[in-house]
Amino acid sequence: MNPARDAGGVTTAGMVLFTIQFTWPHGGRSVFLSGSFNRWTELVPMSQVEGCPNVFQAICAVPHGCHEYKFLVDGEWRHDEQQPHKNSEYGIVNTFDTLNRPAEVPQYLFAIQHRISAVTLNQAMPRISEEDVQASRHHISVFLAAHTAYELLPESGKVVALDVDLPVKQAFHILSEQGIPMAPLWDFCKGKFVGVITPLDFILILRELGNHGSNLTEEELETHTISAWKEIKAYMNGKVDGNGRPIPRHLIYAGPCDNLKDVALKILQNGVAIIPVIHSSSEDGSFPQLLHLASLSGILKCICRFFKHCSGSLPILQLPIYAIPLGTWVPRIGESSSRPFAMLRHTASLSSALNMLIQAQVSSIPIVDDNDSLVDIYCRSDITALAKGRAYTHNLNEMTVYQALQLGQDSNTPYETRSQRCQMCLRTDTLLKVMEQLANPGVRRLVIVEAGSNRVEGIISLTDIFKFLLG
Repeated sequence: MNPARDAGGVTTAGMVLFTIQFTWPHGGRSVFLSGSFNRWTELVPMSQVEGCPNVFQAICAVPHGCHEYKFLVDGEWRHDEQQPHKNSEYGIVNTFDTLNRPAEVPQYLFAIQHRISAVTLNQAMPRISEEDVQASRHHISVFLAAHTAYELLPESGKVVALDVDLPVKQAFHILSEQGIPMAPLWDFCKGKFVGVITPLDFILILRELGNHGSNLTEEELETHTISAWKEIKAYMNGKVDGNGRPIPRHLIYAGPCDNLKDVALKILQNGVAIIPVIHSSSEDGSFPQLLHLASLSGILKCICRFFKHCSGSLPILQLPIYAIPLGTWVPRIGESSSRPFAMLRHTASLSSALNMLIQAQVSSIPIVDDNDSLVDIYCRSDITALAKGRAYTHNLNEMTVYQALQLGQDSNTPYETRSQRCQMCLRTDTLLKVMEQLANPGVRRLVIVEAGSNRVEGIISLTDIFKFLLG
């Protein structure tokens, strides 16, 4: 093939890139990939899939448009007859396009909900009947309904709550110093807990205030209280009554006697990371006592502890995750995108990362190198690291993701240590193994990587696990 010429039909749209997983399932000793997406100038090595000696894969970031590609198998150019193909000046080539996917969001790498893929063509697919799946879900549901939120309380620990009238800047610094990403809000006038401040609040605050100038001043953050921000947020979301006044959002919480199934469903249905466990000594709800912050991680730990030694009653626990409709995965040729899956380079600006977290409605973004191998991850909770040296007063367009991550490099908090940041798993890992990893404190998602290269293949979150387990 002539590397000096580019195949026709290639269009680009600025910095729009799509991560596509290419699969060659027909064997060989060495397999490479090339195509119009890299102007036929590069041979991309394809890795042998663990446990599938005849299947090779490569993940590439490609520009928006129509593309052609071929495989170099043991020195011979070949195409995959099972994928769309056509005649071209390079002979018969495979084809695909990204034109049916939105291109308005730069640097997005789209993925879809996982389906059984070509990677398993030459591998015996573990199977489980729908009856066994439903039986497993029933056992988990019965277990959760028989245990209460009281059992989530640790033997010792602390819970931090903030005054709703506290200035945003002070709240920002307190969470950073305490090593926690979120806290319940207490209203002294009402004598009750009225909400929770989360990393997303800080991201939205910095973006909102930043829209009025290139830099944020400490005075701006000092004059904005948490309660004032909650009102602004209500207006932004259109949560106002007939008189144009903000409608306060009711606090989502649980009592110590609430069963764990109801607690999990509250978290899932309301799209929150934690809910406070509050005990009131009177029927009217006065004198509330904050006992704990319940999370899916704590509930999952209870499930793993109970079923680990009797996994026979839950056959789904021994299934590899690639055989389960679980998580978000990099799309394959010809698959459409149902939800965004973002990845960034270290050199991307922090403001682009924050915008991506909001627009893609995700809690984390894998940070990859030029080979799309995982090197770090940027999470919503990392926003509190900007309190160090008052970095939030800098122009966030000029700060890179790498610089932002360095701010938290020395942070070794009990909530999320550096060793917990880049938690990974393989597509061949069992559901039980993945659940046990996610049950560890501070681990809220696992990045699925290719064995050996650490190329990102997908991501599984706590929410994904519980949506599957609870059906």
